[in-house]
Amino acid sequence: MARAREGSRTALARLLTYVESGGEHLRDSVALAYTAPAPFVVGITGPPGAGKSTLTDRLITTLLGGEIASVALDQIGVLCVDPSSPFSGGAILGDRIRMQEHATNERVFIRSMATRGHLGGLSLAVPDALRVLGATGFAFVLVETVGVGQMEVEIASAADTTVVVTNPGWGDSMQANKAGLLEVADVFVI
Repeated sequence: MARAREGSRTALARLLTYVESGGEHLRDSVALAYTAPAPFVVGITGPPGAGKSTLTDRLITTLLGGEIASVALDQIGVLCVDPSSPFSGGAILGDRIRMQEHATNERVFIRSMATRGHLGGLSLAVPDALRVLGATGFAFVLVETVGVGQMEVEIASAADTTVVVTNPGWGDSMQANKAGLLEVADVFVI
């Protein structure tokens, strides 16, 4: 934890790997992370192909430039959650391909995570990963979910602000009135 707090991206990546694998030897570090201030979290969710990764990429650029907030952010953490195959268990952690402009930016830390079979739109490791990012100096984190349907609303409990990205014409008026994804949005992006 100390090396990650000093800015070592390698140490932070290893710490998040331990969080994902649920290592017992890391309990103290994760417990310590819960004593630090939590980051402000913006969750970005929506159906597959709606533009979540593109929006995340544009938000990073805008936030780093101070175009939304009155002051540009020093650094941004990004967690991108991708689905795991129900057959092989593997995952193509490809969301960050759309964010290549930021891959070498020292002010941006992007971590891909697999769902590992967990339903709800997130990985089980996301809550602990958010606390670790907060404890290592990230005051602002974007979380991009897997492509979701009506009932994958877990992001609403992990985020301070939930952005639902959808395509024009996604369903009809009856669809819009159904419970689920559309109910958790603080912001809609079409």
